[in-house]
Amino acid sequence: MIVDFLADYYHNIENYSVLSQVDPGYLQKNLPSYAPFGSESIEIILQDIKRHIIPGITHWQSPNFFAFFPSSGSTAGFMGEMLSTGLNTVGFNWLSSPAATELETMVMDWLGQELRLPKEFLFTGHGGGVMLGTTCEAILATLVAARDRMLNLIGRDNIGKLVVYGSDQTHCAVQKAAHIAGFDPNNFRAIKTSRSSSFSLLPQSLLKTIQKDLHSGLVPCYLCATVGTTSTTAIDPVGALCHVAKNYGMWIHVDAAYAGSACICPEFRHLIDGVEDADSFSLNAHKWFLTNLDCCCLWVKDPNSLIKSLSTNPSYLHNNASESKQVVDYKDWQITLSRRFRALKVWLVLRSYGISNLRNFLRSHVEMAKSFEELVKLDKRFEIVVPRNLAMVCFRVIPSVAHGGDANEINRKLLDSMNESGRVYMSHAMVDGMFIIRCAIGATLTQQEHVIIAWKIVQEHANTILNKTAISA
Repeated sequence: MIVDFLADYYHNIENYSVLSQVDPGYLQKNLPSYAPFGSESIEIILQDIKRHIIPGITHWQSPNFFAFFPSSGSTAGFMGEMLSTGLNTVGFNWLSSPAATELETMVMDWLGQELRLPKEFLFTGHGGGVMLGTTCEAILATLVAARDRMLNLIGRDNIGKLVVYGSDQTHCAVQKAAHIAGFDPNNFRAIKTSRSSSFSLLPQSLLKTIQKDLHSGLVPCYLCATVGTTSTTAIDPVGALCHVAKNYGMWIHVDAAYAGSACICPEFRHLIDGVEDADSFSLNAHKWFLTNLDCCCLWVKDPNSLIKSLSTNPSYLHNNASESKQVVDYKDWQITLSRRFRALKVWLVLRSYGISNLRNFLRSHVEMAKSFEELVKLDKRFEIVVPRNLAMVCFRVIPSVAHGGDANEINRKLLDSMNESGRVYMSHAMVDGMFIIRCAIGATLTQQEHVIIAWKIVQEHANTILNKTAISA
């Protein structure tokens, strides 16, 4: 019944408002305020799901979902998730489920090879990879390892001197992780970027900031370089940034949560050139790699750095396999103890599609984004704010057609109007004082026709809003 329900859901997904239109607190008005004392039938529960839960869902798998970054799923990913959930293993160490550990090590090397990561990042080269829940976990784990590596050199009482570096476009997860890991909140550097450099972090800006900190007696510790920032998919120059940072003994993490998947395509691999000088690299397979949520793939050159910072060894977990040092115990590569069998779904995706079809899937979204970009350029009321990278287009109504109104406010109204229609869902960013609209193409079901219709919807709502602005002016 559940599978039939989901099949029907996907069959009819375009009939739903992409963005949920419910008001806050709607569910409390429709469901009991206490748990049932006796059991209820699945038929009754499904009725409530259809009547009350589905209206409160924002439909991330809709072909008309263009907000944030995609959360692409697939039948293969779904089957892997079913197997993982059905087997319900808790693979915290090798002994607790040998297949879970060994498949994960193999799949991480498979994927690392397709990304052409240096051998130092693979198990076959004394590095290795681990599947976590999200990039937030990957950043926190590597940040803790970086902290401890530096404090072992300068003394643990000097934690207040450690500095974390990123740009003003770096994901907020880095600042949050630094706070959790005990870094002084004043020692997080969000280095300013600009439109002139397409909001990439410039090496000279990093160097200038580091030198200023050194002059103040602080200690550079961690750099997060981003390949595909959230706001605009800006590409930080990984190689040039590594060249600066490695002179100061910093841990360099490359966050390619969104864009990393595309790097299995030879024509996009250059986006991570220079990764050979980094300490760690991560991507989210659940964003653009047909792997159902959640799955973040993290590779490190020196697994011992993670293990030294994150390992636990209570007597009740002692076993001969672990003590032989011949196995991987993934509990020591992550924040949590328990872990899911995520490798199954990535394994099924890789085997069911094959690299060739995965590349074509990624390329198809890039081509759709190119066509959307061209449609925007044909309408002189709009501008492309930054050069398109991969499958996201950043655009806005230009100030000159705002009829004296505030351009940011007009673009905000345009976005709200489109999203409230339920026909598409896009999101926004604020960069360099500009409110921009982001069209991120990547939902598994999206086809060219949906992209064309999305642009027509943008134009329809722009016509209405700009006409109202002209009349009021």
